[in-house]
Amino acid sequence: QVQLAESGGGSVKAGESLRLSCAVSGHTDSSYCMGWFRQAPGKEREGVAAIHTRGGSTYYTGSVKGRFTISQDNAENTLYLQIDSLKPEDTGMYYCAADPGWYGGICEPLPDYDFWGQGTQVTVSS
Repeated sequence: QVQLAESGGGSVKAGESLRLSCAVSGHTDSSYCMGWFRQAPGKEREGVAAIHTRGGSTYYTGSVKGRFTISQDNAENTLYLQIDSLKPEDTGMYYCAADPGWYGGICEPLPDYDFWGQGTQVTVSS
């Protein structure tokens, strides 16, 4: 099992940037797909980015390509999401999640990940 704790959210203005962090603890020596998800008010949770802890390849959903960057520091057991050029429609609760497995080193942010953090709120004003 792993435990996940997000941080770094806040209230910002459109055009600004944020870097979200997800501290990972527990069985961190295993292979995982790691993903970032967000849930806007009144909407379903959607996956926005994913990365494999061993493979390193990244995946982004179309609406965030070019503005979101997922990365990891395996030495620090931390997952990051850099969000640039924030838009009001980026407002929502952001979650990190983990899914154990190799998957050929390729991951997508699917809703059936096994482990989830509590989320960090991002609010973007125009």
